[in-house]
Amino acid sequence: MMDWTDRHCRALHRRISRHALLYTEMVTAPALVRGGARHLLRFDRHEHPVALQLGGADPAELAQAARMGAEEGYDEINLNVGCPSDRVQSGCFGAALMKTPALVGECAAAMIAASPVEITVKCRIGVDDQEPREVLPAFLETVRDAGVRRVAIHARKAWLQGLSPKENRDIPPLDYPLAFEMKRAFPDLHISLNGGIQSLEEARKFLSEGIDGVMIGRAAYQAPMAVLGAADRLIFGEARPPATAHEVVEAMVPHIEAHLAEGGRLHAVTRHMLGLFAGQPGARAWRRALSEAGAREGAGVANLLDALGRVPQAAAA
Repeated sequence: MMDWTDRHCRALHRRISRHALLYTEMVTAPALVRGGARHLLRFDRHEHPVALQLGGADPAELAQAARMGAEEGYDEINLNVGCPSDRVQSGCFGAALMKTPALVGECAAAMIAASPVEITVKCRIGVDDQEPREVLPAFLETVRDAGVRRVAIHARKAWLQGLSPKENRDIPPLDYPLAFEMKRAFPDLHISLNGGIQSLEEARKFLSEGIDGVMIGRAAYQAPMAVLGAADRLIFGEARPPATAHEVVEAMVPHIEAHLAEGGRLHAVTRHMLGLFAGQPGARAWRRALSEAGAREGAGVANLLDALGRVPQAAAA
């Protein structure tokens, strides 16, 4: 979710769901430790619960980055062993680490020793020519022995050669049954399922079948009300009625005003809001008005409210 789940995206999603665990974009340990880019850790206290996602392959650097994340107040720190982008391959981390499980274990152990905040791992079922039913159990055993207790499994291989990052999200076949096999083989691990999950109904089905958690990325981004809007009630058992899309837009106004006061642009926030009315009357007019306004110099809250006025109230409810 690089360039997607920034702090503005998380501010939006938190106003839709009070309980879903939100994740940052992947932040590299070298950027934090060697590059002094601590500003990348910035988040708002209203985002809780929120997890920091780290990338890296050096145990000492990751330990220091995890310590920094804990100091900033994150609720969880996640080591990404699943991203297949060219950037992480060149740095030999992300999904490339599936080839070196012992190193992942060293990294996880160093992070656990350095951080009072829980360290988790997100992985693929394998990469390239690896046989998932051989490598995934060994990988999970290694990270469990290092002290990790929560793992999110993207139930696809990553092909580091021959497929683009986008193709790696769609072309390798999903193997949900393998994730369930891993849950049975490692009952002491909290295992979340990731990859290709499109709806809250699918998520509830997987949870009812014994998986511990479900991670939804692009579907939650593209149609946040459909995925996150009912999550608090249907997943977390909250009785309070969910916010409407109209109320979510209004709740974002203070966040947008603060961002603009710092010299930011409207588009930096509203680009994440284009899917709020997905599938509803007025959605196209909302997207067009918001896209056009966001590109203008000096655009502000009035432009946001103008776009909102193009959505029929019945659709916003």
